[in-house]
Amino acid sequence: MSLFHLHLPISQFKSLNLSTNFLHGTSAISTTPSTTIHHHHHRPTYLPPIRAMRSLQGRVINNTNDKTVNVEVVRLAPHPKYKRRVRKKKKFQAHDPENQFQIGDIVQLEKCKPISKNKTFLAVPVPKRASSKQVSSQEIGIALETDENSSSQA
Repeated sequence: MSLFHLHLPISQFKSLNLSTNFLHGTSAISTTPSTTIHHHHHRPTYLPPIRAMRSLQGRVINNTNDKTVNVEVVRLAPHPKYKRRVRKKKKFQAHDPENQFQIGDIVQLEKCKPISKNKTFLAVPVPKRASSKQVSSQEIGIALETDENSSSQA
């Protein structure tokens, strides 16, 4: 039972000297009476793990094995001595359940539970980027002035 639940005047505890600043996870006893209600703040006891390097992107270099592709991931890293950025390559084996990837395809490797001794990634197709090319007026469905002039002259 803590000292706060005892209804004793706090002036009795002014001479009390604790050897530690903390008692059972709470701060030291204050000498001023407090009129506020004690709130119990629940702090999370479990911190989520840091999920660094969950996905990589690379090029398929081999697909001869069944449901497995070899993917080469290229990254730029500074040279330890010369500090110039150098390409570093590493090969990973990834799970390809439908055997859909061919040599030269760009895939994304998603971390998953180990499938075998060397396979801990799942190969996922890379979503296509939106093209930055100019969209023609026929695709929008709105005729431009230049299109109207050329059609009226023809």
